[in-house]
Amino acid sequence: MNVLSLFDGMSCGQIALDQLGIPVNKYYAAEIDKYAIEISKKNYPNTIYLGDVTKVKGDDLEKIDLLLGGSPCQGFSFAGKQLNFDDPRSALFFEYVRLLKECNPKYFLLENVRMKQEYQDVISEHLGVKPVIINSALVSAQNRIRLYWTNIPNITQPEDKGIVLKDVLEDEFESDRNKSYCIDANYYKGANWEQYKSKARRQLVTKPIQVGVADDIKGYDCIKRVYSPEGKSPTLTTMEGGHRQPKVSCGAFRGRYEEDGSTKQQLEIRKDDKTNTLTSVQKDNVVILQKPRGNNKGGYKAEDGKTPTLTSNSWEQNNFLTDKMYYRKLTPLECERLQTVPDSYTEGVSNTQRYKMLGNGWTVEVIKHVLQNIA
Repeated sequence: MNVLSLFDGMSCGQIALDQLGIPVNKYYAAEIDKYAIEISKKNYPNTIYLGDVTKVKGDDLEKIDLLLGGSPCQGFSFAGKQLNFDDPRSALFFEYVRLLKECNPKYFLLENVRMKQEYQDVISEHLGVKPVIINSALVSAQNRIRLYWTNIPNITQPEDKGIVLKDVLEDEFESDRNKSYCIDANYYKGANWEQYKSKARRQLVTKPIQVGVADDIKGYDCIKRVYSPEGKSPTLTTMEGGHRQPKVSCGAFRGRYEEDGSTKQQLEIRKDDKTNTLTSVQKDNVVILQKPRGNNKGGYKAEDGKTPTLTSNSWEQNNFLTDKMYYRKLTPLECERLQTVPDSYTEGVSNTQRYKMLGNGWTVEVIKHVLQNIA
């Protein structure tokens, strides 16, 4: 099989084909991001790079059996300005259409974000098929709804694997998983780990569970949200600076009722005398939440009046103490797992570039689910 991948990025399509065991004779990739090319070349050195998609001509290639592409989505996204086809990035969709006609492959697959129905209909008219809507949350710990236009037959919804955010966190950042849970909006009813423990209950978790706000960060509210490990991660973006990485609450919290009916949540201490955070914290630095999440105001403080020591790790991995809770940013490795990319696949470039290409990439397990129906 010969494959042409447009806007190839870090070559998630190649990962999917590789893991499915689908033999590929030649894999052509149109991509201009030098860092994405560096990573895909590291992992798949036989890739044939074509550069700018506007310069690619179907007649210059061998017969193409599969055309892949996820044209830039910034002009379509509900999160963006929605300039749509007037946005030069989104206009690159027509390069996909051009090469689809020039190459006439047996199969094609185009991925893009949710958009207004009128623009979705334009794409469907050009490709001759309607999209299938799949949320990556079914096969990963990330809430990521995407549209997939393809002529590959018999595409169904993937089975819900019941994966939540805590399943992809790096082991040293969370321990004693059989006992830990995090505060959610129903915490005032009494924490109940058993409700999360069963696969059936976990499969009901399809969205992120916000448990706090990082008040120490300046900017839009969306970058301040702190999420529970018991829910999904929000959709990864390019995350280029400005604290845009998703934030996860650190540690496992045990709740208890007080005689006056109020509740307190205590940061659980591990057997090795460290807390379930990125920091190296003394056992007596127990953190108490004065009031539960909700309309009440309050924050964490150590019972001895001290706060746990912050590490001097790289800025992406530091813990932060706000008046709400401890939190940290997801690491590049954890973002790889959210996209179901092999661990350390993006190593070799700066973390900034790793975050960017992961945010631009595909959820590999979703692509595998679609491509598995290739005859």
